[in-house]
Amino acid sequence: MKSNLQFDFLANKEDNTLTITREFNGNRKLIWDCYTKSELLDQWFAPTPFTTKTKSMDFSEGGHWHYALVEPNGNEYWNYIDYITIQPIDNYTALDAFSNEAGEINIDLPRAHWSVSFSEKGENAVVKTIVTYNSLADLETVINMGVKEGLTSTLEKLDNLLLTFNNRLA
Repeated sequence: MKSNLQFDFLANKEDNTLTITREFNGNRKLIWDCYTKSELLDQWFAPTPFTTKTKSMDFSEGGHWHYALVEPNGNEYWNYIDYITIQPIDNYTALDAFSNEAGEINIDLPRAHWSVSFSEKGENAVVKTIVTYNSLADLETVINMGVKEGLTSTLEKLDNLLLTFNNRLA
């Protein structure tokens, strides 16, 4: 399904950032909820064919989200997000890291600062995510790991989840 919704993915090797701007067919409050509630994140926040499994989540300043991306064969890839600032339905910032099931950060893989903002575009919402890495090497590591393809697939899963909400409201 090809969409007319905005999707921009920019890697800037001068400042070690990824900037992802993505429009969604839903209002800003609904999209905020999809990004900040584990019961919704578990329905979309993983590239196909992975699923998401939340171990714990406290969406508050100083809180965290500890989750795994789960392959169909059961292999789990753990991640840990520390929430820094939260301005409800406008933006939040966080530190993202690869971890193990116990929540211990994997220092051999890149950690990134995420700044996620939510705005309106007519009846739709636009999410702008700026991911900043500590070094060009860290940025290149995640690019080589397939971050663009993974995020594209992940955000398409959110599109599909939103379709189920819109169909229920129709």
